Amino acid sequence: MARYISLYSGSSGNCSVVEENGKFILIDMGKSARLTNKALTELGLDVKNLQGILVSHEHSDHISGLKVFLKNLRVPVYTGRATADYLMCRDLLPAHIDVQDISFAGFNIGDFYVKGFETPHDSVGCMGFRIATDKGHKMSIATDLGFVTEDIF
Repeated sequence: MARYISLYSGSSGNCSVVEENGKFILIDMGKSARLTNKALTELGLDVKNLQGILVSHEHSDHISGLKVFLKNLRVPVYTGRATADYLMCRDLLPAHIDVQDISFAGFNIGDFYVKGFETPHDSVGCMGFRIATDKGHKMSIATDLGFVTEDIF
């Protein structure tokens, strides 16, 4: 069964997990790598099963832990073009990280199918995500606007 878990939420940091069968994606990384790794361990999730990180927008409460968290990992980051440019121009990601522009048409991140959608926010480019798993579970997440379930699972 798929599950959505908010690791932390609020102006001091945001990060969520969408997980199914031990494989997972992260949405945002707004606190330290240490705190995020601790939360993942407490949930029984191994970073070896992390399939990608979605970044909703460039505000520090959504990205402040990204660079350190990804220092020793090779996990792709997915975000909108404006946010990707912001992150890369300001050296907020390790050089070895593959940053992918999210397609509004949809794409696969490992076992998850993700489609981005625009959300209103005071940022260079804010987006939410519609996520479907290989088991057919679906959800929509707009981080600063809340969480909406499309199908109950």
